[in-house]
Amino acid sequence: MKFAKLFIAAAALAAAPVVVHAQAAEVDLSVGATVIGNDGNAVGSIISNDGTTVVIDTGMHQVPLGADSFGQGETGPTINITKTALDEMVSAQLAEASAALEAALTVGAPVITYDAQELGMIDEIDGSNVIVKAADEQLVTLPLDMLALDANGQIMALANLADIQAALEAQAGG
Repeated sequence: MKFAKLFIAAAALAAAPVVVHAQAAEVDLSVGATVIGNDGNAVGSIISNDGTTVVIDTGMHQVPLGADSFGQGETGPTINITKTALDEMVSAQLAEASAALEAALTVGAPVITYDAQELGMIDEIDGSNVIVKAADEQLVTLPLDMLALDANGQIMALANLADIQAALEAQAGG
C-alpha cells in the first residue's frame, strides 16, 4: 500500500498551506536531515530525495513533498506545518482512501494493473484477499493491501501486469 500512501499524501499536501521559498535551490535536503516544522519541533527525517520529491519519515507516515515546499532554517530544512498536523492530515486522507476502496470492492468490478493493463473482474472477496478472474479464466488472488483506487477511481493492483504474471508462473512452478 506504499504507493497508495504516497499518492494520497501528495494529494493531501497539495491542499496544505505550505510556504514556497525563493531560495529553494539553497535548501539542504540531504537524506538523513531532520526537517523542522513551523512550531520549531522536528517533523521527521528525510529518507529520500529525487530532486523533485522529498520523502519525510514522521515515524507514523512516509510523506512525499515537493522539494520546493522547504525552506532553510538555522538548523536545516524547514516546512510550514507541524508534525501533528501533517500526521493527522495524512491519516485522514488514508482513511478516506481506504473507505473509498472498500466501497468500490464489489464482485464484478474491473481491476487494472499499475501499468494500466486489464487484469480482470473481481470474482470473490475472501477476508483480506480479493480473487480476480482474468479474461482467460485464470484466478489471481491479491491481498487487499495490494489494491488501491487510481486517480479515476478504478480499482488498481499495485503491481505491473508482467510482475503479476511472473509471480503466477513462479507459483505454478514454471
